[in-house]
Amino acid sequence: MSSSEPTAKATQRWRLDIAYDGQGLNGFAYQSEVTTVVGLLRATIATTLHLDAEPHIVGAGRTDAGVHAFAQVVHVDLPGDFFASRGGPDAERLVRALNRQMRGRVRILSAYVVDPEFHARFSATWREYRYLVLETTPPALALHDAFSWAVKGPLDLAAMNRSSAHLLGTHDFRAFCRRPDGSDPDEPLKRLVMSANWERLEDTWQMSPEGAPAVRFTIRAQSFCHNMVRCVTSSLVAIGQGKLRESTISERLESHVRDHLPAPAPAGGLSLVGVGYPAFAGGPSGFVR
Repeated sequence: MSSSEPTAKATQRWRLDIAYDGQGLNGFAYQSEVTTVVGLLRATIATTLHLDAEPHIVGAGRTDAGVHAFAQVVHVDLPGDFFASRGGPDAERLVRALNRQMRGRVRILSAYVVDPEFHARFSATWREYRYLVLETTPPALALHDAFSWAVKGPLDLAAMNRSSAHLLGTHDFRAFCRRPDGSDPDEPLKRLVMSANWERLEDTWQMSPEGAPAVRFTIRAQSFCHNMVRCVTSSLVAIGQGKLRESTISERLESHVRDHLPAPAPAGGLSLVGVGYPAFAGGPSGFVR
């Protein structure tokens, strides 16, 4: 290459651990016509670093509109010369600047340079979600819909946990996923689930309406297909209410048929709480291990 030809600017790969309130955001993935998590990040980074174009951002996984994240992970390649001219990478200053501009809609929890081989999606070894349910009669105020799902209780948690045990291992989740448009309906949607359990929580803040008890579903898998957690959750809640047989989960994993199962649980009760990574990538995000 001659000296007159342009050379690509050297970049550094950054890992950003982020959190966001899914309300008011149209999901995670970039869409030019609406505000999404990636769209907001791209625009804010480009403005902060005075980039000629918005950078490409890759996430550990996509979340739907209304779904929250406490420990999402993304990677982005940023020009090294910007930081070199300012004495090297300054993660704290970058985090402060980005958070100041995004005003709490998306919050950067940490930022640091990682190995260029790191990939937010493909380096991840697991993802963990939690779903919060309130047992109420009558239904809770709409205020609680943003972060939970109010259902008629009481729920039979023992039955729900017995049914959840059938999720463990590798299964075809066609009955519990929304298939991508244009895909073959006979193509399996196999996913490996590592753990899945329900637990009853104490309302230590006394925030539940009329002292309504809360239950939480936690599920960890290598990856998830679209709407998988919300579809599984709604079926397990119906089992806990006695509306479906305990055997429903195992039967539908075998038959792959979704007919007559409940609609997906509302988005507001679902949160991404951790993503697993090996040591070279900085280890897991969030407060789960």
